[in-house]
Amino acid sequence: MPSSLKPFGHVARTDTAWIALVFIATALYLYGLGSPYAPTNGDEMVYIHIARMTAESGHWLPLQSELVGTRNTKPPLLIWQAMVAGGWGQHWSLFALRLPSVLYTFATAGLLAFFAHRLQSNAAQKLRTACIAASLYLLFFSTFRYGRAYLTSAPETFWLALPMWWVLWQRLRPADQQQLSWLAATLMGLAMGLGAAYKSFALVVPAAASVWAAWLLTAPRITWPLLWRTSLQLAWSTLLGVGIFALWFVLDPDPAAVWQEFIVAENAGKMSSGQGYWQAALHGAYPMWTQLFAYPANGGLLALVVGGFCLWALWQLRQRSPLRGLPVPYKVLLAWLLVWLVVFTIPSQRSERYLIPAMPALAIAMALAWERIPRIWHALTLLVLAPALVMLGRIGWVMGEMDISSPFEVATVSIAACAGLTLAAAAFFLRHWLRPMALLVTALTYACFSAMVAPLSPPGTEWGPEIQARLRDKQVAVPNGFTGQYERFHFRIDHARITPYDAEGRNTGALYPDTPPGERLQRLLQEFDAVVWLQDDLEQAQPSCAPGCQVLATRWHVKSRHKTGEVTLDNLWYPQQWLFRQEWLLLPKRP
Repeated sequence: MPSSLKPFGHVARTDTAWIALVFIATALYLYGLGSPYAPTNGDEMVYIHIARMTAESGHWLPLQSELVGTRNTKPPLLIWQAMVAGGWGQHWSLFALRLPSVLYTFATAGLLAFFAHRLQSNAAQKLRTACIAASLYLLFFSTFRYGRAYLTSAPETFWLALPMWWVLWQRLRPADQQQLSWLAATLMGLAMGLGAAYKSFALVVPAAASVWAAWLLTAPRITWPLLWRTSLQLAWSTLLGVGIFALWFVLDPDPAAVWQEFIVAENAGKMSSGQGYWQAALHGAYPMWTQLFAYPANGGLLALVVGGFCLWALWQLRQRSPLRGLPVPYKVLLAWLLVWLVVFTIPSQRSERYLIPAMPALAIAMALAWERIPRIWHALTLLVLAPALVMLGRIGWVMGEMDISSPFEVATVSIAACAGLTLAAAAFFLRHWLRPMALLVTALTYACFSAMVAPLSPPGTEWGPEIQARLRDKQVAVPNGFTGQYERFHFRIDHARITPYDAEGRNTGALYPDTPPGERLQRLLQEFDAVVWLQDDLEQAQPSCAPGCQVLATRWHVKSRHKTGEVTLDNLWYPQQWLFRQEWLLLPKRP
């Protein structure tokens, strides 16, 4: 029995503890899935807006949007997924729109667990390795954030990984049965095309290059005929993948707009810079060297463990003659990770998010080397998670004091925080617990966060039928922190005509941004049938328009943007001073 599992006793011998960890991580993806406070991409509401508008049009194409320049900034497959999941507007909820992303994520986790199981040579550790790989992938913050939100990386990760899974499968077969056929190349092209149709045609390049590099790197001997044939086959896969994406231009009634908004603005813009290429690459806003930290950054709460694994892997490679003696499946994983890293170091705009489709390979590689990753990285991870749990527990407690949360909800957050802190502390006394506890405490941190925000968005806090009836067909002004965020009010107000006003800046279309708050509110109430207004400051017990307006409903709002000096060491322990504000639904009192 592996020494790291001895503290779990009989449970460890049956691998039940590791299976339980996978189920805990899986449950976290469904817990709070419909919450507006779930970790997500800031542009999620922009694309939900496009999906809703397109669904309301009754047509698949062209895509529709009220936001200037955003109508065609994502391919239609992402939009169509939401339209189908939301029943063309009949079942329009965040849970329904996000659920397909979660299913894609679960499918990817299942596939990587299967291959981790196959790649583990020790029969006694196969199930444990599979569970570790799945848990790692699900607990990477890049997966938790972009693998369950609507604006997601889950679909392209699933489809673009299929060709690499095929390469791994082939290399695990007997040598005389390994072949890259034209049929396989065609199926790879179809998978790449579907992945590209969710995000961008540019993703076909790293996907095809990864297969090309992995297939040749793992060949017994590279010959000119093999090189020529493999290159032709992957070129065909690439052309087919791009061709599937190009159907958008054929099917869309306005291909010129697609070209201008998606190809020129959305994609070509990321390859250009006002500075010279090398000056921007070395000293610009997205310098090349930052991409070296992309995989640890995608690890999120597990960044130190990922970084420790990367350092260990580099040291191991340095001890060998170039790749000599490295098992064939490991070469496939290495090609997968390196090709994506190199390709997305080239654009002038670099982001760790572009490497998310390679994270399944990282999860498998880490699971296979789990016992060899130095414990210090797991210990440091627990030290980082401890203050995060304390702060989450504190916010949950304050929410109880403010009557935002019920005693049961406060207890739930407190139990999750205390359990995480207790297990983290125990791991330092029982050193064999360090590795598994780093994963379990990470899961408890996610659970603590989801429990903390749960009282802010339960079904009972939505505006009821009476308010919905009063706002039907009315013009309602709502706050808009940044582009597209007003779309969230379409989940709360049925059949009202919503107009955004800029609440915290000066975005395009802002209504009276330079007007003092009190006067601005009065003008909005004069022009609209109802106004959703955020509390100006903590001392304000009622809106400044009172008694000249009627407060129809009140709810709590979590402030996401803070100005310099609003959060300091002096008030960090008092989130009631900087995190929460009242949100009022106001009606004007007309003579």
